[in-house]
Amino acid sequence: MLDYIKAKRTAQFLVIGTVLMILGLIFHFRFELLGHAFLYLSVFFLGYFASKKAIRDSIQDRSPNVDLLMILAALGALIIQEESEATILLFIFATAEVLEAYVTEKSTSAISSLMSQVPETAQLLQADGQTQEVPTEELQVGDLILVAKGNQIPIDSLAMNPTTVNEMALTGEAVPVEKEVGDEVFAGTLNEGHAVTLQVTKTSDQTVFSNIIRMVEQAQNQPSKIGAWIDRFERFYVIGVLLAVPLFILALNQLQGLAFQDAFYRGMVLLTVASPCALVASVTPATLSAISKGARIGVLIKGGTALENLAAVDLIYSDKTGTLTYGNFEVLDAVIPEDILPLVIAMEQSSHHPIAQAIVKHYSDVDLSQLPANLSVQEESGMGLICGDVRVGKPAAFADYQDPNGYAQSLSAGQTTVIVAKGDMVVGYLNLADQVRPESAQAVHDFQKEGVEVVMLTGDNEAVAERIAKEVAVDDFRANCLPQDKIKDVQGSQAAGRVVAMIGDGINDAPALANANVGIAMGSGSAIAMESAELVMVQNNFAKLFQVFKLSHKLNRIIWQNLFFSVGVIIVLITLNILGLLDLTKGVIFHEMSTILVILNGLRLLK
Repeated sequence: MLDYIKAKRTAQFLVIGTVLMILGLIFHFRFELLGHAFLYLSVFFLGYFASKKAIRDSIQDRSPNVDLLMILAALGALIIQEESEATILLFIFATAEVLEAYVTEKSTSAISSLMSQVPETAQLLQADGQTQEVPTEELQVGDLILVAKGNQIPIDSLAMNPTTVNEMALTGEAVPVEKEVGDEVFAGTLNEGHAVTLQVTKTSDQTVFSNIIRMVEQAQNQPSKIGAWIDRFERFYVIGVLLAVPLFILALNQLQGLAFQDAFYRGMVLLTVASPCALVASVTPATLSAISKGARIGVLIKGGTALENLAAVDLIYSDKTGTLTYGNFEVLDAVIPEDILPLVIAMEQSSHHPIAQAIVKHYSDVDLSQLPANLSVQEESGMGLICGDVRVGKPAAFADYQDPNGYAQSLSAGQTTVIVAKGDMVVGYLNLADQVRPESAQAVHDFQKEGVEVVMLTGDNEAVAERIAKEVAVDDFRANCLPQDKIKDVQGSQAAGRVVAMIGDGINDAPALANANVGIAMGSGSAIAMESAELVMVQNNFAKLFQVFKLSHKLNRIIWQNLFFSVGVIIVLITLNILGLLDLTKGVIFHEMSTILVILNGLRLLK
């Protein structure tokens, strides 16, 4: 809000200063005193915010910047009574500053408008069937809310009856999505079906939208490596210019014999054209535009460094479930003793893994009322669940258990098997199957075409991994992976000189995500996975990642175009000034136009 007010006041001062400048230039030749008064007032309004920033940074932060150079150049022009040129200098500089602020606002406007779509209240369903309007921040996990047809969903929830949801505001996809019982719906999306009852799954500060706000704020404060380097370079460069200008004036006066006023004038031209305005504006507006573009297509990017690293990636390790596949498992075959079936279902309810959710959905009619309300369920990362003497998990966890029926050995090819044990004995199993996402195969093909190797890492068995690997056509795969195995693969590839990206959605993927050069989490995954990642895909769509990969390359090209152009303009203008072929007005126009051009070039990423 404060940034918006400041931007608005800066624009207002620019308008006032421009009007005063025009009046000053009109009256300058006929009513010289009145013209000077208007020009000096114009200098005040046009230079106010730049002066404030220059003084603050130079004194408080001990970091002289381009604003200081421009203000000194304007003051120098006033000293030698070149009021009109000082005013034109500040006018063009202030215009460029307002334009840059506009680009920054434009690059986040899509996100801001997204935020404004989240309702601040919800209809809480009471025990007697009546509804009560309450603020969304008061909703708790497990609450039931009612959303009428045509209304926006106020908080992340699970559908308690079928409906149709338009997720365009969140994902950019215009086609409405059919939601079945138990499917997740997101805050800010539109209920286009009949009135729907929802069960709250996240508090208002944990929703996808709240994550977007936090991640965008982080992104704006995390420049890329080249952006951080330019910020450091600016400080020393400005100091160098401040030292060079007096020497340049002295050299012209003493060595070439120029009159002091002429030498001083040329020095002010040098102060102006040597200012690295365009260089400083080469990175940030373009990076913010790319981050905004990513958010528009459903990928949250935590800063410029993430995009910079993504452009350099030559190896992608991908989890299978929910990433390459839908993660919508179905129970095809199961044997579980009746006496422990309710406990097994209750244990699976404590997990957010797609397999656990599929098991709970399959046995939704099982009565759990006789179980204690506070079951102590322990989750072994990548292995399974334990509650008392009952254990549920992947076959590899039961190698030392007694298995009189051979459940752990009779795995179905291409299916995922979950084993159930009581004490030290295997007493049951479940076979489940998952389906490959069509866009995953296309995305893998696209990455391979760009020279990026794609390897699948999965905790599932060899047969399932092989089936999915063939369907998606990945370069290679690893089956039966534990979290430490995934880390080992990531670190081993990095040691071999590869730039590695890791995609995952579960708690067991978080360590590998944190260790990769670029960690990429699924928006429907665990909170710790999203916190560990540099990129978050709001919807589990591998194809979106390829779009951002191409975006990162385009961002790099635009940044380097801006850098070469801005440095080239500075060199040309300095050379012309040394040769005496450039006056202050032309120098200001060419210099500030270069700044405006690099800002507009960065804005192209929003298209």
